[in-house]
Amino acid sequence: MVDRFRVGIITGTHGLGGEVKVLPTTDDPQRFKKLKSVYLTGGRDEKKLTVSSVKFAGRFVIVGFAEYGSIEDVEKLRGTNIEIDRKDAVKLKEGQYFIPDIIGLNVIEIDGRVIGTVTDVMETGANKVYVTETPEGKEILLPAIPDCIKEINPEEGYMRIYLMPGLEDL
Repeated sequence: MVDRFRVGIITGTHGLGGEVKVLPTTDDPQRFKKLKSVYLTGGRDEKKLTVSSVKFAGRFVIVGFAEYGSIEDVEKLRGTNIEIDRKDAVKLKEGQYFIPDIIGLNVIEIDGRVIGTVTDVMETGANKVYVTETPEGKEILLPAIPDCIKEINPEEGYMRIYLMPGLEDL
C-alpha cells in the first residue's frame, strides 16, 4: 500500500503573489480547504510546504504556500505533483479502497487459479473496471461489481474474483 496520494498537478502560476493553479486529481477538490501541508514531488527535489490559501477558479484550485511569496518563486513548479500523506486522505467507508492500493494487486480466481495483476482502474459511468494483465501479457477487463469481485485485500496483496463467462475471451 502506498503512503501518499497525488491530489493535484501544478499547471501554472496565478497572479504575482506566488499562488499556483492546480488541476485536481481527486474526486473532491473541496478537500484542498482542509489541507495544512502537502508535498511537492516530480521536480528536482521533494519539498514539504504549508498551505496558506485555497480558492477555486472553474475546474482549477488556486493554492498559496507560506514558503513562496512571488511569481518568480513558483514559476519553476509547473508540472509538479501535489501529494498528501495517507493520514490526511479522506476516510473511506468499509469496502472502499484508494485506486493506488488496487493497482498491483494479484488477481486470483475463486478456484485458486492466478489470473494476473491489476495494472489500471478505469472509471466508467456505471462502475469501475479493473484492468488486469495476465502472465501471458493479455488484458482482461473486470467490472467492479459484486458478481465478479468477491474479495479485495490490499494488506495481503490480492483480489479474489469470479471470472464471469466470456470476460477472458474479450
